[in-house]
Amino acid sequence: MTRPEAIPAATGDTASDSIRTSRRALLQMAFGMVAAGLPLLSGRAEAAVTAARLQAVSRNARLTLTLNDTARWRLTATTRPARLVLHLPGTSWRGGTRLSSAGPVQSASWNNRAKQLILNLRGPVQVARAESEGSQLVIEIGPGTQAGFARLASGTIAQGNAGGTAIATRDLPLVVLDPGHGGKDPGTIGVTGTHEKRITLAAATELKRQLEATGRCRVALTRSRDVFIPLDGRVEFARKRQATLFISLHADSAPGARGASVYTLSDRASDALSAGLAQRENRADLRGGLSLPPVSPEVERILFSLVRQETRAGSDRIATTLVRSLGGEVPLLPNTHRQAAFAVLKAPDIPSILVEMGFLSDRRDEAALKRPAHRAKVAKALAEGIQNWLARHQASLAGPG
Repeated sequence: MTRPEAIPAATGDTASDSIRTSRRALLQMAFGMVAAGLPLLSGRAEAAVTAARLQAVSRNARLTLTLNDTARWRLTATTRPARLVLHLPGTSWRGGTRLSSAGPVQSASWNNRAKQLILNLRGPVQVARAESEGSQLVIEIGPGTQAGFARLASGTIAQGNAGGTAIATRDLPLVVLDPGHGGKDPGTIGVTGTHEKRITLAAATELKRQLEATGRCRVALTRSRDVFIPLDGRVEFARKRQATLFISLHADSAPGARGASVYTLSDRASDALSAGLAQRENRADLRGGLSLPPVSPEVERILFSLVRQETRAGSDRIATTLVRSLGGEVPLLPNTHRQAAFAVLKAPDIPSILVEMGFLSDRRDEAALKRPAHRAKVAKALAEGIQNWLARHQASLAGPG
């Protein structure tokens, strides 16, 4: 038996089924979605890892490998001992970087005979991310629960090839959190000068932490720092990753308004306040210096009619669930579930909602949202609602029996 070589790192029958299948196929065709698959490998060159880095990122560990264009990979887990195993068949290790420990990863070792990179873990983890980005493979690992880690160990977590898209075969649902505004777009500036972009990022980071601690879902942020992202880029971020749910977080401005509220997509606003908020948010791209090409009303109506049956019911259900969860923790805006034509909610295939956590134009809301304890309370309510919705959603996908 070959002893693994320690690699110490740098730093840190039914008609309804047929109809449902056909409709989904139509949506995929309409929006240019192609099922992900692994291309055949030519085998003309030797597969190799040419660089490697393992670093701590907050409480997580991020493994980044540079692969040449013929390398294939597959990620699995074992519970006894707790390990993640990255299979790299036919691949040589020529990275030269020495890997040690980071976050929940205690150590790393390369088994040259088995062509495996073995990550020894300090305990159960969840894989927040495993995907190829050009020539790089990025795997992000965070603390998890025993139950969640056992699910990961029940089969392949993800697999792919250099330059291709990762295919998750037994993975947890992905929730994409979108902290509103950022960079040159500060969003609303509160009564005492609080920038909305900072409140939304802090709240999204806390919600991500609480959701990941359950081990029942993966979470990704459209931005993790103070940068500007166009509205369509936020939507595309979620669609590219085949997210199960998209939630955009805001703390806007509206004279006389106070309290949390939840919004879903509609071609007509439910009230004047919602219409005004949507118009203001949809101008974010202009504030960021980007003017998007217009879409004709005819095309917009066709797209909206296609997506309504697939996503609107799911969006409404999550909105209702979150309103119920928030109501026990924070003040609510009257008629809490509202509708408007927010551009950021227009993902055609992902249930999407926008949460106004409060209004920075109200001194009481602004003071509350500046406090980490209040943001944690809001995140706790949102996390509970999201978990309830995900459980029902996953059960509906599994079907009867």
